Amino acid sequence: MPEPDQNMNEALNGELPEWNLDDLFLGINSPALETALGEAAAKSKSLAKCYRGRVRDLDGDQLAELIKGYEGLQDSLGRIMSYSHLVYAADMGDSNISQFFQTMRERCTDISTDLLFVTLELNRIGDSKLAELMETPALSKYWPWIRDRRVFRPYQLSDEVEALLHEKHVSGRGAWTRLFDETVAGLQFSYGGKLLNTSEAFNLLSSSDGGVRRDVAAEIARVLKLNIRTLTLITNTLIKDKEIEDRWRQLPLPISSRNLENMVEDNVVEALITSVKESYPRLSHRYYKIKARWLGLKQLEYWDRNAPLPEDDDRLITWEDAKQSVLSAYRAFSPKMADIGKLFFDNGWIDARVRPDKTPGAFSHPTVPSAHPYILLNYQGRTRDVMTLAHELGHGVHQVLAAGQGLLMAETPLTLAETASVFGEQLTFRAMLDGERDAMRRRIMLAGKVEDMLNTVVRQVAFCEFERRLHDLRPEGELASDAISDAWMDVQSESLGPGIRLHDDYRSYWSYIPHFIHTPFYVY
Repeated sequence: MPEPDQNMNEALNGELPEWNLDDLFLGINSPALETALGEAAAKSKSLAKCYRGRVRDLDGDQLAELIKGYEGLQDSLGRIMSYSHLVYAADMGDSNISQFFQTMRERCTDISTDLLFVTLELNRIGDSKLAELMETPALSKYWPWIRDRRVFRPYQLSDEVEALLHEKHVSGRGAWTRLFDETVAGLQFSYGGKLLNTSEAFNLLSSSDGGVRRDVAAEIARVLKLNIRTLTLITNTLIKDKEIEDRWRQLPLPISSRNLENMVEDNVVEALITSVKESYPRLSHRYYKIKARWLGLKQLEYWDRNAPLPEDDDRLITWEDAKQSVLSAYRAFSPKMADIGKLFFDNGWIDARVRPDKTPGAFSHPTVPSAHPYILLNYQGRTRDVMTLAHELGHGVHQVLAAGQGLLMAETPLTLAETASVFGEQLTFRAMLDGERDAMRRRIMLAGKVEDMLNTVVRQVAFCEFERRLHDLRPEGELASDAISDAWMDVQSESLGPGIRLHDDYRSYWSYIPHFIHTPFYVY
């Protein structure tokens, strides 16, 4: 049977915004795109001709001028790539858009190859010489960016090898990632006489009807199994690709490259993972046993993990109400934060409508400082969707505020970026909880927040442990789907505990998760 509120969901979708990307470019055939590419190519070649091979001989002002020019070119290329990515994310099923996206990636990669020398040669400047150069005011403002680039000095390869890795990305890792994205975005799940996309199907796992959750979970498993061969090949190929590059760079662990990007030591991350894993019994194990009792069950089925409590009326929250809830919460903390957040709603910077072939999930894309961020959501009216809006808007506000630092200095490691988003989410939750007077609704909200935090902490560390196992096993040879699924079931059983029964159908549920593909070890 169809989900009872299916018609309500369709009505809700009618009021949702779609973004306007005209602030970047006026269309995929815009003459401004070709002009921007031509100008970037010419300026990149000019910069390389002027400075390549002599960076270590520059004085402080000259080095500052080089970095300033490099930053401007990265902004120009970033605008093109941001636009192509956002157009593509909104409709991965359109072959013309896919072709446009790949062409822009290839052309921007070709152009940016001429700029690789900047960071490579900058890293060859000795520490004492660089310390002297940093006394130049024009250069000193770039010190945090320079410092962060130099973390990679021990793992830097020759200019020729770095150029090869850079250029091959579009036909290697980038191509496999694109195949994953288009495969997952194109999945169709048959339920209630309709074909659902990934976002719609997974949303029904939060239905108040246990029969709906069970049937949809089985349909998700069926569709994932149909695609498991392709998704297994993608996973194997990308893990091997990473192993090869890590070996050439002599990185100590598969997770080390992510830790370097995040500016955190391997042993610190290991301590974090160990601490969370040791807490499984008193966190997730304990909670899911309690939830099973609340639902009148001896044990939860895997499709019950995100089920609402029996007293929950499964109400849908309109987009306008979600907007007001988030902005009001932000304003209570900081009027400036709310004013920045309001820009996203007023100016077409958010795409929230659920559509076929749209990328699942949510993100806030910073684009470039000369423009502004854009937020993608798949809003379906549940409380978790409001929290997702608050989360992504936290990213967006942070990205707007950071833009004033310029492109190079606006970059933040994932560890810091997620602090802003979780903070925005927590502000909104506290405001919604404080405004709720019904004791039962407060209990429901608190239970939902506990589940969200378990998903944020326990589930993500379990994901990380799953990745570590695959990367440890892969050097022995290609991993069969069953081997990957065995590792998945082991870490899920360990993290979720005895309160949840994991059926064989759940074995394929690793295969749709994008973080394993896009950003290895992102999840901790």
